[in-house]
Amino acid sequence: MKTAIFQFILVIFLFSCTSKPVPPTINPQAFDKVIDGKQVKLYTLKNQKGMEITVTNWGGRIVSWLVPDKNGVREDVVFGYDSINGYLNAKENYFGASIGRYGNRIAKGEFSIGDIHYKLAQNNGVNSLHGGVNGFSKKMWDVVQKSAGELSLKLVSPDMDEGYPGELSVSMVYRLTNDNELVIQYDAKCDKPTIINLTNHSYFNLHGAGNGTILDHQLTINADFFTPIDSTLIPTGELTPVGNTPFDFRTPTPIGSRINSEDQQIRFGLGYDINYVLNKKTDQNVSLAASVFEPESGRLLEVFTDQPGIQFYTGNFLDGKYPGKKGKTYGYRTGLCLETQHFPNSPNQPKFPTVQLDPDQVYAHTCIYKFSVKK
Repeated sequence: MKTAIFQFILVIFLFSCTSKPVPPTINPQAFDKVIDGKQVKLYTLKNQKGMEITVTNWGGRIVSWLVPDKNGVREDVVFGYDSINGYLNAKENYFGASIGRYGNRIAKGEFSIGDIHYKLAQNNGVNSLHGGVNGFSKKMWDVVQKSAGELSLKLVSPDMDEGYPGELSVSMVYRLTNDNELVIQYDAKCDKPTIINLTNHSYFNLHGAGNGTILDHQLTINADFFTPIDSTLIPTGELTPVGNTPFDFRTPTPIGSRINSEDQQIRFGLGYDINYVLNKKTDQNVSLAASVFEPESGRLLEVFTDQPGIQFYTGNFLDGKYPGKKGKTYGYRTGLCLETQHFPNSPNQPKFPTVQLDPDQVYAHTCIYKFSVKK
């Protein structure tokens, strides 16, 4: 009898030592609120590899993203809040948000289509940023959960919403595969000529959100050129080679190794906040744009897209004033963004790839965030 009891205790002890801690998921009740006459909800995507993503229909935002490390321990690697009130009460930071109609900046909030001039909100100094004061990041999306691993999100943006012409119908799909890929597929149509540049604004830290800086993360960006900016972070229209600059990430390089360089472009952005011109053979093919490796956890994030550019941002304006999930704060340079996109201010730069969408066209954009581990 004593032997049996001893064996039972031993099994329990060994199990407790070897089982992997599982962080708690976000409480759906904390997102129980009505905004613009619609119920805020929280949706969960899961796959067979232990990855779990939560999404809210307010802003189509990715709230949490549990990713295993090289030992199988899951950690939430994206910034966000435990409740909808956390998002509503914080200074705008776009954590996990779906961005539109136009991701990134438009100079002085102005653009023209033919002979018609349009004026947007100047919500980022003298410029317009991420679709204006009430862009897609603050809209209530209509969501249908297709399966355990797929969400369909839809939004209709009325004519002159935030100053943009035409009624725009947007479809967005989040699909989590068993290869630990989150595939984001955007499609849109408009009944008038308009401009469009959709993206996702997740902040990543592969140590885990709120667990230190991202300066030790090793970054690779598949780009030979970037678009230099002026003091208001608007591209000058030039394409500058990355060679012999702090912006050369063509081989794996720790983010912190040159982030404090005496470089005018670094000073303008207070760190990295720049668009890269991706090396692409065709506009249609989805190809590897960037990768990030964090040696301690072994987590590797790869970003694939069919878009011509990617914005690399190092959280230079984060101040840690608002508690995030589990009470953790997100301070200066503790998160990075890799936003697949067309170039900033393209409507005012004829040499940049066009962002105009005409009524006989369909906007399409694919972005894939893929996680794996290197041991």
